[in-house]
Amino acid sequence: MQFSDQALGAVMMALQKSLLEQTDIVPVLKDFNFKQNETGELFVMNPPLVKMSEDDDRAEPVIKGEMDP
Repeated sequence: MQFSDQALGAVMMALQKSLLEQTDIVPVLKDFNFKQNETGELFVMNPPLVKMSEDDDRAEPVIKGEMDP
């Protein structure tokens, strides 16, 4: 069993979120819900979201908590 590319991306986004907000990454990682596919890779069902503000000219992401179900 190993992480999928999507799961690795979710971990990286959680790290970025915790660095930007200067918060602990552990609660974000503990809240991840995983699902295993037929090849044994793990996927994160609720990864952190990154949204860009339409009215903002800056290229900085706005990071939200969990993905809406």
